[in-house]
Amino acid sequence: MAADVAAASLFGADRRLCSADILAPAEVRARIEVAVLNFLSALASPTSPAISVLPLISRTSANCSLRSSLLSDVSSVYLSYAFCKRSLMRENNAKAFVRVWKVMEMCYKILGEGKLVHQRELFYKLLSDSPKYFSCQSHVNRAIQDVVSLLRCTRQSLGVMASGRGSLIGRLVLHEPDEEQIDCSILGASGHAITGDLNILSKLNLSTDARYIIVVEKDAIFQRLAEDRLYNQLPCILITAKGYPDIATRFILHRLSQTFPNMPIFALVDWNPAGLAIVCTYKYGSISMGLESYRYACNVKWLGLRGDDLQLIPESAFQELKPRDLQIAKSLLSSKFLQESHRSELTLMVETGKRAEIEALYSHGFGFLGKYIARKIVQGDYI
Repeated sequence: MAADVAAASLFGADRRLCSADILAPAEVRARIEVAVLNFLSALASPTSPAISVLPLISRTSANCSLRSSLLSDVSSVYLSYAFCKRSLMRENNAKAFVRVWKVMEMCYKILGEGKLVHQRELFYKLLSDSPKYFSCQSHVNRAIQDVVSLLRCTRQSLGVMASGRGSLIGRLVLHEPDEEQIDCSILGASGHAITGDLNILSKLNLSTDARYIIVVEKDAIFQRLAEDRLYNQLPCILITAKGYPDIATRFILHRLSQTFPNMPIFALVDWNPAGLAIVCTYKYGSISMGLESYRYACNVKWLGLRGDDLQLIPESAFQELKPRDLQIAKSLLSSKFLQESHRSELTLMVETGKRAEIEALYSHGFGFLGKYIARKIVQGDYI
């Protein structure tokens, strides 16, 4: 079995779990060169010339498990050594096979030039060069994850970064070397924009007198709390990804959790399956990025909205679950790592067929939300 694992993978690693390494540009380029040489070697074989398949770590729920840290109470998604393959000879994934090579070629050039590009920039370049293979952004996103699975290096190591869309505000001072420090407690309601460059985020010096971190699902709610200066009443840092968490927001949240390990992290999301999915992504990571999830996972507590809060919401504010909600609920309920208290909340959503948004609490006045958050934290009302 060990021999099979070694043979199936281009690059060795800890056999207990798979991970993507943070590598220098020269080492990533060397791994791309190895992949090319392996391909040419198989093609030039005098006995049985063939187009080699690409062995990729399988990014599916069947190959996903949860690992717990020995030094903290953080758990994260990880992928085991099960492989899927991209082959030019299979009709259903021939284009995906070519996309992997096209993306690797582009990354090789980017790294050689010492550049760092956004995924969107990469898409338009590939759309221009190879429109037959890249007709939408998702083609690029999947191909990048395939390259990560093949080369076992992080996306940032490939010279690719996602656009940062998150913001933070509150009792936090950011200081980048050789730059002026930023006091996040005196900013406007939109807060400080989080860059998508993880290299910059990793170099930030962080200082705070906050006692809590509050992760907010929606930008509108974030701005409401920032406008009310919640962090002056409740010593906290507010952070949002403005929806589903992006890598940069997850990265800075993880940095905060590592720098201030005794500071609890609370999540404020809508009471619907998508809200719970956001909590789980911050807490465990995602299967699609399972090779890197442990780098971003945090021990996030679900503050609200939850089933116990529904009595605060007028009946007219409830909405019916949509087909997309039910699809997300089904996926979460089949998950191996959904904790029981979360499963109970999700089951209640499905059984009632209802969903509620955070904004429904405004029925008690625009100033109620801050009081709601403070009360729940003080009373320890979170899971």
